[in-house]
Amino acid sequence: MTEADDPTTPAPLLRGSQRACAEAALVLAAKDIPYETVDLGAECELVVPLAQLAVARAELERYALERAPVRRVRPVFMPFSGAEIGSGIYAALLVLVAYCAGIQAFGADWLAQGSLDSRRGAAREWWRAVTALTLHLDQAHLLGNLLFGVAIGGLAGRAFGPGIAWASILAAATTANYADMLISPPSHRAVGASTAVFAALGLLVGFAWRHGLTLRDRFKYAYGPVFGGVALLALLGAGDQHVDVLAHALGFITGAATGWLYSRLGVPRSRGRGVQSAAGAAALVLVALAWVLALRH
Repeated sequence: MTEADDPTTPAPLLRGSQRACAEAALVLAAKDIPYETVDLGAECELVVPLAQLAVARAELERYALERAPVRRVRPVFMPFSGAEIGSGIYAALLVLVAYCAGIQAFGADWLAQGSLDSRRGAAREWWRAVTALTLHLDQAHLLGNLLFGVAIGGLAGRAFGPGIAWASILAAATTANYADMLISPPSHRAVGASTAVFAALGLLVGFAWRHGLTLRDRFKYAYGPVFGGVALLALLGAGDQHVDVLAHALGFITGAATGWLYSRLGVPRSRGRGVQSAAGAAALVLVALAWVLALRH
C-alpha cells in the first residue's frame, strides 16, 4: 500500500487565518472527526485523515450554509396608475379653500372658524383637525405645501393607489392634528397642510421600513428609510417660531405607523378601481362635512 492509499494519511482540508481554522476545528470536534492544526505563522492549515476528508468537507459546507443570512426575494413592486389624479384633487382643494377664505365666502371668517384651536373646550370641535389642513396664512405658505404635497402625495399614490393613499394621509393627519389640539397650550392656533405632507412622508417611510426589516438586511439598510424620513422631518418640519413642529412630528409618526401596519397586514393596496374611488370619495366627503360644521358653528 502506498502512502496515497493509506486512509490515515493526513490530507489538507482548510488553509486560512487562525480564526477560520479555530472555527472549523470546533465543527470537526462536534462531529467527532479527528484533525490536526499546522501552525504556519500568520496562517494555519487544518488536516484530517484522508478517509475523513470528504465527510469533513461536507460538514464544513453544511455549517457555512447554516451561517449564511437568509435573504428573501424582494417582492416585485408594481406602482399604481392615477397618482396624478389624487395629487391634482389635493391641489385643487387647497386652492379652492384659499380662494373662499380670501373672499370670506358665505360671510364667514374661514381662518377663525377652521383653524386648529387648543382653547378650553375646543376639543369638542373635532372638525378643526380636518379644516385646518386646508387653510394657509399666505401665498408662500400655500405654495410650499402645494409643491411638497403634490410630490410626496404622488409617491404615496403610486404606492397605495390615489384613493387609499389620500384617505390614509387624511386620516393620519387628522389624528395628528387632533392630538396636537389636545396637547398644546390653550393659546395655540395653527393652520396648514404640512401635517398632511409629513403624514404622507411617514406613510411611505413606514411601508418601506417594514419591507426592509422582513428581509433581514444589514442595520443601515433596514433602518435607512427611517433615518431618511427623520432627516427630512428635521430639515423641512422645523423652522422658526411660527412652525408647528409638534404637528409635523405627530403627522410623521401617525403616517409611519399607518404605513407599517399596511405593510405588515398586506392591505389595503387594492387595485380595484371601485375601492380606490370609494376611499377617495370618503376623504372628500369628510373634508366637506368638516367645513359644513365649521361654517355653521
